[in-house]
Amino acid sequence: MKIQILILTMGLAAASFTGAVQAASGGSIRCGGHLLTGENRRGPTQYEVLKKCGEPTVRQASIWIYDKPGRPKKVLYFDSGRLERIEG
Repeated sequence: MKIQILILTMGLAAASFTGAVQAASGGSIRCGGHLLTGENRRGPTQYEVLKKCGEPTVRQASIWIYDKPGRPKKVLYFDSGRLERIEG
């Protein structure tokens, strides 16, 4: 009985950790030692993102795409010059 509870607890912990990692990676982009998110009310400015992440692969006004080899594709959406959300 104790082993079954331990196995169940470990399984739930692993599932929770996996969900948290997926949620963090979907709404964020890592640029060097910086982790940027668009989830707070005042995200970084376009200038700050450019300074930390470099030139995007595609830049179309308020939508920037970072699609670097060996890294997941990230689409950044800006509103009034500030990072609003990240997909990918």
